[in-house]
Amino acid sequence: MPATFNHTIIAARDRNESARFFRELLEIQEAPSWGVFTNLQLHDGVLLQFAEPPVEIQMQHYAFLIDDELFDRAYERLSDRGIEHWADPQMRRPGEINDEHGGRGVYFKDPAGHAIELITRPYL
Repeated sequence: MPATFNHTIIAARDRNESARFFRELLEIQEAPSWGVFTNLQLHDGVLLQFAEPPVEIQMQHYAFLIDDELFDRAYERLSDRGIEHWADPQMRRPGEINDEHGGRGVYFKDPAGHAIELITRPYL
């Protein structure tokens, strides 16, 4: 069996708030949760597990490849909620999206301060 990505733990200040943020923004399915985890499951089966670590949260970067229709809906939600966003990872182009790599992309921060990227075309 080839290696595939199965799950990741995303540190959160409030695991339920972070899970709700991603679920609503990206239309992700809920998954059974247990113990210290609030879980969501992506279409390809990858599990996102939100947990509240007993240490200071270090920013991580998570990029989601989505289709154009979901990008439009997600971007509208970001804008409607007044969530600050940028066209670039250096945060020099506020309030914009990019059209790099033959698609569109946007960067913003989730409730725990992680750098989130939405793209409509893969880099490779």
